[in-house]
Formats: sequence, structure tokens, C-alpha cells
Amino acid sequence: TSVGGEILFIEAWLHRGNGRFTTTGKLGDVMIESVKAALSFIRGNLAELGLDQMDGLDMQRALAKADLHVHFPAGAVPKDGPSAGVAVTAAILSALTGRCVRPDTACTG
Repeated sequence: TSVGGEILFIEAWLHRGNGRFTTTGKLGDVMIESVKAALSFIRGNLAELGLDQMDGLDMQRALAKADLHVHFPAGAVPKDGPSAGVAVTAAILSALTGRCVRPDTACTG
């Protein structure tokens, strides 16, 4: 845009695995670091987020047995920059809790 920003859609999902994460999309190093930081924040703050126990599951153990996939679907548009951390965190929390982020919600860095 004329002020430098663009809308960036983020998709995240969890599936059985070994605690790994995958990113797809044309991402730079800073964006990959944003995903790592978001996941570290969530893992380190499960209790504060009210997510340490969900449906009788210990979420630390559950995350250790799940793989996370974060996808940035904007095709061949290169994506890099430090401002996606909150949006990535919201996408991961949405996948973890099964609650969709409201469609009228946007995050800015």
C-alpha cells in the first residue's frame, strides 16, 4: 500500500506428530522467527492463557505430540518483517483451541 502495509492471511493447523513446526509460503528469516517466537510464547504461557488443561488434556504434553503447520497463502509474494508476531500467535491459538479468530479482526505490528 502507499503506507507500506498489506493484508497478510495466515492459516495454522495442528496434527499428530512429534512437536515440530512447518512453515509454508515465500517467507524470509524474520517471518520464520516470528512463528518460532509465537510458539515459544504460547508454550511458555499456557497457564496464563488459561490453556494448560483443555478437555482434561495436559496441553504441554499434547503440544509435544502434535506438529504445527503455519501457512502464508499469498502465493509468490515474498513476506518478511517483524510485524506478524501477534497475528501468528492468534492463528496458532485458534488452531490450538478450535476457536476461529473473528472475521472482523486484524492485527498490526
